[in-house]
Order: sequence, then structure tokens, then C-alpha cells
Amino acid sequence: MIEIIKCIVNGREQEIAIDPRESLTDMLRNRLGLTSVKKGCEVGECGACTVLIDGKAYNSCIYMAVWAKNKSITTVEGLTNKNGELSTVQKAFVEEAAVQCGFCTPGLILAAVEIVNTKKKYSRDELRTLISGNLCRCTGYENILNAVEKAVNGEVSR
Repeated sequence: MIEIIKCIVNGREQEIAIDPRESLTDMLRNRLGLTSVKKGCEVGECGACTVLIDGKAYNSCIYMAVWAKNKSITTVEGLTNKNGELSTVQKAFVEEAAVQCGFCTPGLILAAVEIVNTKKKYSRDELRTLISGNLCRCTGYENILNAVEKAVNGEVSR
């Protein structure tokens, strides 16, 4: 059985035929080619598949594609502006060298975008807690925390 859903993905209206048992991760990767959405644990533990749904960060591996009906979904591919300029959070990650292998990076960036969009100031310990749902096997998290802190505080180069 196939179901047609309509949603907005990275600012574009989409009408997508899906299997009702399909995860949002699979829909985004397999049907729309958005490979920044990574398949990691597939049980909502690692955060590699994090996307924004109506501005909130979700693990797309445990979010059914049918639930995305009439929702607005953002992946890393949707963060750049029309001229291809990186978002504030992406710039902070580059400036702070907050990547190594890059597998976790899209999920961490989207988690950070949600944090930045709250327009609140956080302590370093609070930021550590807020990104704790995103696992990185390569780094000690210092550069990642530096990048998130820099983006939250608006200290990114223009």
C-alpha cells in the first residue's frame, strides 16, 4: 500500500509517495536524495538522523514519514541561503573546526540550530546537556561545544 503525503522540505513543497511503514530518514534519503540525514543507530539514540520538523529537532529514524504530512522539514541541505552562503551555525562549526569524520555533523548542526533559534543564552553545561542526544565518536566535544557556544552568542564571522 502506498500513501501520498504533502509536506515542505527545505522550503519546497513536496508530494511524495511513501510506504506507510517508512521512516522519515528513509523518505528523505531514498526518495528525496537528502544524504545529510545519516542512518546511524536507527533507534533514536545517536542523533545522526536529526532533522528539524516545524523548527524542533527530531530523530528522523524513529519518526514515521506519514507523520510528516503537512509539516515543514529542514535538513542541512536547507540551511544555506539562495547564494549558497552557510548559516551562522555552519560557519561556527567551520571556524571552530568542529568536525572530524563528519558523520555526526549534520545532526549536531541541526540540534544547534534549534538551540540558537530559542534566542536564549545558555551556560556551557546547559549546552552540553542540550546536545547530549547527538553522539560523536571522533572528538572530545570541545570544538563542537565551542561552535555551538559561538553561534548562540552571535560571535560568528560575517
